[in-house]
Amino acid sequence: MHVITTQEELETALAAFEKSEFVTVDTEFIRETTFWPILCLIQMAAPGVTALIDPLSPDIDLKPFFRLMANEAVVKVFHAARQDIEIIVHLGDLVPHPVFDTQVAAMVCGFGDSVSYDQLVQKITGARLDKSSRFTDWRHRPLSDKQLDYALADVTHLIEVYQHLSAELVRENRAHWLNEEMEVLTARETYDPHPEDAWKRLKMRLRKPQELAIVQAVAAWREREARERDVPRGRVLKDDAIYEVAQQAPRDAAALAKLRTTPKGWERSVTATALLGAINAALALPREEMPKLPKSFQPPEGSNAAAELLKVLLRIVAEKEGV
Repeated sequence: MHVITTQEELETALAAFEKSEFVTVDTEFIRETTFWPILCLIQMAAPGVTALIDPLSPDIDLKPFFRLMANEAVVKVFHAARQDIEIIVHLGDLVPHPVFDTQVAAMVCGFGDSVSYDQLVQKITGARLDKSSRFTDWRHRPLSDKQLDYALADVTHLIEVYQHLSAELVRENRAHWLNEEMEVLTARETYDPHPEDAWKRLKMRLRKPQELAIVQAVAAWREREARERDVPRGRVLKDDAIYEVAQQAPRDAAALAKLRTTPKGWERSVTATALLGAINAALALPREEMPKLPKSFQPPEGSNAAAELLKVLLRIVAEKEGV
């Protein structure tokens, strides 16, 4: 199976896709040891044309691919698009548009929440996908024909899935439901989160404003550090260490050394010094500038019965609407 590794081949393939009303897209990447995903393979398909692109080839410049992603005349079809779009934003500095996410469309059409690609393909086309190459190291070269077949199947079956779902949305007059979701998915701010908001992704039970101030400062510091060093957040500082830091509020290396969630001797590192800077900055905040703890949800008396009633009503409406 042929893989595009030269600029000339890439230009020729993308010229064919530019003529199509839609193109199905998927990417293979790894990010186990990095903050930013490493793009290893791009798969594309449209009626009558397919392409496998090697972004790791030294002879490839992806500018034509990004140009297609920005082409308003061509719908870009993904399944569970968030991570694919994140890669394109990071490497191409643009958000693909317009976008059709078949996972979201499937939910709108009544296939259930977060349905997987292979389940959706089987339900719509009857095909059963071979998942044995799912855990491939996509950096490895050369990729086997079996691995390439697996990768290409992620976009070839997507053509029929897209055609089925788009027709269903029109038939049921639900296209506007999907459009609302796609507006959020393709909003630039979705992919440019501020480090100051990094604490929101942490699920921690905090008791005091001071603890929240430390969590906010440390999470923002960790986010910047991970991005700059291109390492996973946990390589900088694990989540449970942030929680312990918030509780213990260590002000110096000696106090940091007593924590159970940090390695022995780590308190003398440059990273630990930077962490202490973030902690002490939070502790230095005047009382009136300390963040307020989000109000915990306290279910009112009788709310369990009301919740069960709402579930029943929601199920009735969902069955009526076919979702």
